[in-house]
Amino acid sequence: MISPEILSVHFIIIGVLLIALATMHVIFPSYFNWKEDLKKLSLINRQMMKTHTFFIALVVLLIGILCIYSRDNLINTELGKTISLGLGIFWIIRLYFQIFVYSSKLWRGKTFETFVHMIFSIFWIYLATIFLINYFET
Repeated sequence: MISPEILSVHFIIIGVLLIALATMHVIFPSYFNWKEDLKKLSLINRQMMKTHTFFIALVVLLIGILCIYSRDNLINTELGKTISLGLGIFWIIRLYFQIFVYSSKLWRGKTFETFVHMIFSIFWIYLATIFLINYFET
């Protein structure tokens, strides 16, 4: 069993990492060459891609802020535990997509991409584990 104090530290770590991840979304358009690649898409698909990326980043940012500033509520209230269950399920599904939906052609045989794939797989496991521990153990 993990003490509430240790969970609190994990929620701060998760919050900082999620805020960093949300901030990283700013570089996606240039890093992934969206200006050229998205030209091939219809206007609605181009705008949906940009809009969905923005809102994913916003939700990740807000979850990070929630983890830092409302960690006591997440740990000590029934609503907080229910939110943790939902977030744990969310990150398990994200891990599933990391492993089974993204093609291994995107990273296999590429040093940097393999490293990123592994780091994010571990990160999704960490997030799911902490949120689910919070729900089931405290």
